[in-house]
Amino acid sequence: MIRSSALVSLVAATATLLGTCASFAADLPRAYTKAPLLEPAPPSWSGCFIGGNIGAAWDSTHDVGTAFAGVPLAPPIDYGTSSGTNFIGGGQIGCDYQFAPNWVVGIQGKADFGTIHSMNPVLAFPGITAAYQLKNTEDVTARLGYLIAPAVLAYVKGGAAWASTNVSALALPVSAESGNSTRTGYTVGGGLEWKFAPNWSVFGEYNFFDFGTKSSNLYSTGLVPGFGAPGALADSVSVKLRSYQAIVGVNYRFDWGSPLVARY
Repeated sequence: MIRSSALVSLVAATATLLGTCASFAADLPRAYTKAPLLEPAPPSWSGCFIGGNIGAAWDSTHDVGTAFAGVPLAPPIDYGTSSGTNFIGGGQIGCDYQFAPNWVVGIQGKADFGTIHSMNPVLAFPGITAAYQLKNTEDVTARLGYLIAPAVLAYVKGGAAWASTNVSALALPVSAESGNSTRTGYTVGGGLEWKFAPNWSVFGEYNFFDFGTKSSNLYSTGLVPGFGAPGALADSVSVKLRSYQAIVGVNYRFDWGSPLVARY
């Protein structure tokens, strides 16, 4: 009986002690681990885009007569130089890839429309004016850029270019002869692009186009005596053509997404 009573007392004391310890532990301050905050990584430039642009363009020409009615001119006759300007607008589409990690390489196709008119008097033939039209340009370029800030890209570009042109001679206000041609050349340029939203960017750039020197045949309109019957070969000329663009634009970018980065 004495042992039973002692055992019961020991169990009761132990239970009381355990209850007191549990209550004390519950009142102690608890350590916890702060959950990481997720924030967007710097914007990625990898992906494809489509957009539009507007701006201004200039051209410069130098025209030399090399034959008249199929008969070579010896020596060739300088028909003079001219320049003109106009507003242009168009669109572009392309893809970029970001690497290493601040460099961006890409490829782009662009087309701009807006006819640039220029003309000059032909001093060798008083009363005759040489007239030129640069109707539009298209180009396919590669570009290489460097991120001067996570959302700001500075870049250079270069590639192949094409243009539609018209050359004519006027006995004002009547056209005496005219000829169309498609020119092939190259373009180089550079600019800045700012990614101001996850899928949107704006840019400004300057481009130089060199279409070299190309021979063109001009055909009589039949409206001015001395230039032949309508459709007859009237003149052959060699025209050097260059053009310049200053444009701004906006792109919608189908980028490949930016991962979330844990910040503690």
